[in-house]
Amino acid sequence: MLVPVSETETLRQTVEYAVSRALEDGGGTVRFAFVHAPDATSEDVPAADRDRDLGAAEELLDRAEIWAAEDAGDDADLLTVETSHVGLDQYLFSPEDVARALADELRQAEFDGLVLDPEYDPGVGAPLLRPLESELRELGVSYETAPVTRQIRRGPLLTRSSPLRFAAVFLTSLAFYMILAANPTYWFEWATGLVTATVVAVSMSQISFNRDPDTTSVARLLRHIPYVPFLFWEILKSNVTVTAAILDPRRSIEPRLTRIRPAVYGSLPISVLANSITLTPGTLSVRVEGDSLIVHTLLPSVREDLFDGGLERAVRFVFYGRKAMAIASPLERGDAENLQPSPEDTADDETEGDQ
Repeated sequence: MLVPVSETETLRQTVEYAVSRALEDGGGTVRFAFVHAPDATSEDVPAADRDRDLGAAEELLDRAEIWAAEDAGDDADLLTVETSHVGLDQYLFSPEDVARALADELRQAEFDGLVLDPEYDPGVGAPLLRPLESELRELGVSYETAPVTRQIRRGPLLTRSSPLRFAAVFLTSLAFYMILAANPTYWFEWATGLVTATVVAVSMSQISFNRDPDTTSVARLLRHIPYVPFLFWEILKSNVTVTAAILDPRRSIEPRLTRIRPAVYGSLPISVLANSITLTPGTLSVRVEGDSLIVHTLLPSVREDLFDGGLERAVRFVFYGRKAMAIASPLERGDAENLQPSPEDTADDETEGDQ
């Protein structure tokens, strides 16, 4: 059986349960698999950070292997313990991708099933995504959740701080304070701003970043500056369009569910795009399914704008730079479709059926 592992409070009990299940059947093979999130394998991440993450994964797999040998005891000769890495040679964007990768691992190894840690988290996806269990059921993968006693999570809230993290929080807080200041040129505003930024940096620098900011982080932050007014302009245009459609009885409102496969990758970029779409009147991000985004659109014009990929192009610019803006639109790539037929299409189908 296959057991995906991550650093959880219930991992030790999950290993014990998987070993006992294997020995119940007279022995067999238990493979512990570590699923690597895309942030751990991306070329944008410094090599030192990737090596550190890989080392942590190896340490966790070694620990699970030692626990399994301990739990097998005198029956250790009946149990084969293996370890593997999943996701090093592919980009696992969502729980659906993780489910497919685990299903491939099961099929290649010819294992009987999957044992899930009840607190297992592959570390991919966003709140809009369906959980891993739902994706496994959708794929027809046989799995069971280890019946372990859940413990209260007491993971560290604070992480290691550094001068770079402190400086980033300090400068961000100071800039925000001075933007809101009544008179940014007054010395008292600067004095209180420096004190406030120091307090915020001291208290928040240990929980604000997962890793030290680098040139990529600064570049993304700077590219947000033109993105914000662009988003406001898109919101304003859509407000006018939707208001005109509501006030003009000659204009029909045609709600449709649509699907686009945006050319953005990772939890944060897809979350920014989904929320930007939702903020724009006339469109609502409903759900993320794998690499697809399900969007409810109210009018043909806003649907056309969505398929033209203006917001997608802007998000690509923020996260990947100017060159990424040259990618074709979802409509041009064939990555946009209506999930609901128009009334004309329905009428044509009914007419053909009558004939």
